[in-house]
Amino acid sequence: MKPFNNSITELFGISYPIIQAGMVWASGWRLSSAVSNAGGLGLIGSGSMYPDVLREHIQKCKAATQNPFGVNIPLLYPDIEKHIQTVIDEKVPVVFTSAGNPNTWTPILKQHGIIVVHVVSSSRFAQKAEAAGCDAVVAEGFEAGGHNGREETTTMVLTPAVCNTVSIPVISAGGIATGRQMLAAMVLGASGVQIGSRFVASTEASSHINFKEAVIAAQEGDTKLSLKALTPVRLLKNEFYMAVQQAESNGVSVEALQELLGKGRAKKGMFEGDLKEGELEIGQVSSIIKEIKPAEAIVKEIWTEFMALLAQPLK
Repeated sequence: MKPFNNSITELFGISYPIIQAGMVWASGWRLSSAVSNAGGLGLIGSGSMYPDVLREHIQKCKAATQNPFGVNIPLLYPDIEKHIQTVIDEKVPVVFTSAGNPNTWTPILKQHGIIVVHVVSSSRFAQKAEAAGCDAVVAEGFEAGGHNGREETTTMVLTPAVCNTVSIPVISAGGIATGRQMLAAMVLGASGVQIGSRFVASTEASSHINFKEAVIAAQEGDTKLSLKALTPVRLLKNEFYMAVQQAESNGVSVEALQELLGKGRAKKGMFEGDLKEGELEIGQVSSIIKEIKPAEAIVKEIWTEFMALLAQPLK
């Protein structure tokens, strides 16, 4: 496959404008290095890692790939200063930030020569990210799995809106798992795509096999945005989800919802494979994912379909 040249491939020094999302409990060094070796940009998901664990994953990723890779850092992480210092110490070339104010850490990261990208759910937040000095933004529609925007704006609406609002490159995310969907995002103005759910169902993902198999078994309507009173998150429906749904229907307090969520719920579901009581974060696009494949095969499949469709006339 021939390398592709645009603003995103030039920014990151990669062959294809395909970014693997930094997902908690799924995106360790094996997945991120595999995606980077395939020509995309792999991201280590630091949100589920202690600082010493993140350092270990970065070092193992460096050993496994000579290509650029990055780290995703949720800005609500409790030990955020330690994660920031770790990526600086380890000279990580790219950092994706999310769930917080980009003004706080973007200038510090850029002082150390790190490329910074911020994930946004609205045009207003995209403008703030650009003003903070971010090199690009991810416009993530509410189809996406995991933590999500309260606005519930779809990717097809959000992507062109953000593209019309900022001058920096825009990466589209949410509901993208195929080359056809990637082409749609690029036609809407994006310069690249960030893909999460498709890579959860990859050989190298650190998510539990039970979770991977639940993802490829998912049907339309099997996920829903939940826990909006806390931090909105798209979940695969299971017994835990039903308990949350019942509690929200009964109008329980935020404190009661927090108690119901407890600690380690995402780890229990996605990493330990408890499909009943665990928090199973996945996107709507899971309904069209039918097979667990190596990350390299996923990148190749998406890019091959994208290029084939790009060359075809519209029907």
